[in-house]
Amino acid sequence: MEKKIPLIEKYRVERFDDIVGQDIAVQEVKNFFKTFPRQKALIFNGPVGTGKTSMAIALAHEYNYELFELNASDLRNRASLDEVLKPSLEQSSLFKKGKVILMDEADGITTTDRGGLPELIALLSKTHYPIIITANDIWHKKFSLLRQKCKIVNFKELSESDIKFILIKVLHAENKRISLETLTLIAKQSRGDVRAALNDLQSVLDIGEELFAQEISEREKQESIFNILKKLFQRPFDSNTIKLFDSTGMELDEVLLWVEENIPEAYQGEFIARAYDALSKADIFRGRIYRQQYWRFLVYENFFLSAGISASSKFKNITKFIQYKRPSRILKIFLANQKNQRKKAIVEKYARLCHVSKRKAMKESFLLPFILEQMDPKTKKSMDLEDKDEEFLQEKKAAIIVAAGLNQFR
Repeated sequence: MEKKIPLIEKYRVERFDDIVGQDIAVQEVKNFFKTFPRQKALIFNGPVGTGKTSMAIALAHEYNYELFELNASDLRNRASLDEVLKPSLEQSSLFKKGKVILMDEADGITTTDRGGLPELIALLSKTHYPIIITANDIWHKKFSLLRQKCKIVNFKELSESDIKFILIKVLHAENKRISLETLTLIAKQSRGDVRAALNDLQSVLDIGEELFAQEISEREKQESIFNILKKLFQRPFDSNTIKLFDSTGMELDEVLLWVEENIPEAYQGEFIARAYDALSKADIFRGRIYRQQYWRFLVYENFFLSAGISASSKFKNITKFIQYKRPSRILKIFLANQKNQRKKAIVEKYARLCHVSKRKAMKESFLLPFILEQMDPKTKKSMDLEDKDEEFLQEKKAAIIVAAGLNQFR
């Protein structure tokens, strides 16, 4: 079976003419190479997915240079940097006119790295080859000395029309069509990120427009909860904290699972214990709501889940990066629901075929893999089972056989 190449790789630009929406940046790069080595390095600065790495690849093709790539991990210490880079700096390219060194995602360099930025700056005086550094925010104070040594080329966020233009070119090359509504949705969701747009287009072509629209709806909900979690855990407590969850489309019970999962990510030491204490109080009121059907307790569940959690820590840092996680319990519940829906659909088809009630068919559902296996092929075909139905039945059959085998040894 032929391996499918992702669109993001298949349509990576190779020429300046292929770069969309960055005309000023392209001209600045061309001017730099006309005067090299007056300056030794370029910094490509701009948001994610605006074409910084693609520009480096394009210029390597345009000027017939060999592209040598580094990342932040290669700058962790002097020894690893020398090991990786020295051979490249000292040896000329066998088949190309020269070399260009790409230091990608410099934002990943921390001030605690042994080597790190000082080593990168030292390279600028040693190298005979141009160095390109990409960053999402070069104006961070840790880059102050590096900025003085390099020419900065700013990449702007691409417009929706730029993104649409790129997507239409790809669709034409793939001989595919999608609706204008879906094209606009992809462009809007990308927020100027070409990579995100191409990945979304890949999803549309793989799963269809209807399922993609559902996926986007779920994604928007999750983006909302990530912003809310950041405000909850990292912004100082104030009178607006109690209203945090009003802006999400999630039920409060689902929000509780997100908060539960991320307390250890955001808090440390005694503050974790305080936060879980507030969470347990919210959960107590949640239980009372379901037992007593007294929905006014939602006020108290919301209070402990918002104000209680936020006030658990006095130390807040809104600029700190925290990788918030999707709750593992939600994933398990989702997978269980998916299996139950599949089982229910198969049982309904079986009940219609055999003219029995759904309740009776459900009671016999554990035998279905074996019943259908013995069924006349034409009769079974009339059930109109999908491939995923067949996969589900095979999994159930295997599980029953394994369980039966284990019981023999008990």
